[in-house]
Amino acid sequence: MPPTSNNDLAAVKSYLLGLQDSICAALEAEDGGGRFREDAWERAEGGGGRTRVLADGSVFEKAGVAFSHVHGNQLPPSASAHRPELAGKGWEALGVSVVVHPRNPYVPTAHMNVRMFSAKGNPPTEGPSSSGCTPDSAATKRASPGEATFWFGGGFDLTPFYGFTEDAVHWHRTARAAVAPSGDGIYPRLKKSCDEYFFLRHRGEARGIGGLFFDDFNELGFERSFALARSVGDAFLEAYRPLVARRKATPYGERERQFQLYRRGRYVEFNLVWDRGTLFGLQSGGRTESILMSLPPAVRWDYGWQPEPGSPEARLAEDFLRPRDWAAL
Repeated sequence: MPPTSNNDLAAVKSYLLGLQDSICAALEAEDGGGRFREDAWERAEGGGGRTRVLADGSVFEKAGVAFSHVHGNQLPPSASAHRPELAGKGWEALGVSVVVHPRNPYVPTAHMNVRMFSAKGNPPTEGPSSSGCTPDSAATKRASPGEATFWFGGGFDLTPFYGFTEDAVHWHRTARAAVAPSGDGIYPRLKKSCDEYFFLRHRGEARGIGGLFFDDFNELGFERSFALARSVGDAFLEAYRPLVARRKATPYGERERQFQLYRRGRYVEFNLVWDRGTLFGLQSGGRTESILMSLPPAVRWDYGWQPEPGSPEARLAEDFLRPRDWAAL
């Protein structure tokens, strides 16, 4: 595997900055009144970023779109867990993370992330990556000491409060089309990885209806792995914006609002207990405000609450929070 070059990192950074701009512009247009406030920051250990948050909009109660480009001398444990040979090595990470918490309970919450890591040291040994894909020979050839290795990660997932089959089908078909150029077997692997990753093990339930998830991904080489990451980033608005437009004017009352706040509690639990991105940010000395940007502005927990049998709230868990091949429906 050839080392990443400054030009490679520059191309990734340029793409990510443009992606942040385009997503912010589209969400502002969909909201119709809310505007993102930008908070540029620097990290004492190296690097920085720009965090943009839209709060109290007409459609979006809170939306965050954050870009970061940070580096350090020791890779945090959360990033080297699958690559022990890189533990303690110098590293560089850049990415864009998006979380949208709509006001209307009939509009689903959405998350998207695209990122790249580069670390000094030997690449991974032969074996499957956490994306579920098996590296080819080029990706498994051991590099000389000091050579840089890279990997991409990211994906997008949907967290509805009230399920609609047509929305789930659109979301997953868009995801399938986005990664199709990377190979016939990529979509089922990345979908399975998403179903398995966004799962609250302490609750025994899925966070939402899934989508795409990949990490430690470099088996296609730099250019094609970067192309996969771009496809995911570019497809997010195509997957999500039609759902917002379709549901944002749906009438709702206090019952739907309270259920939305209750289900947001699951979102918070996942991000604080299981999410590796949150853990990496905190372990690497990241900016806490930006790391916790993903949390919703209002949430509730009710002890032992259960939905009424046969209700729309019960249908969410019974019909939607289970892995299904939505794209095939």
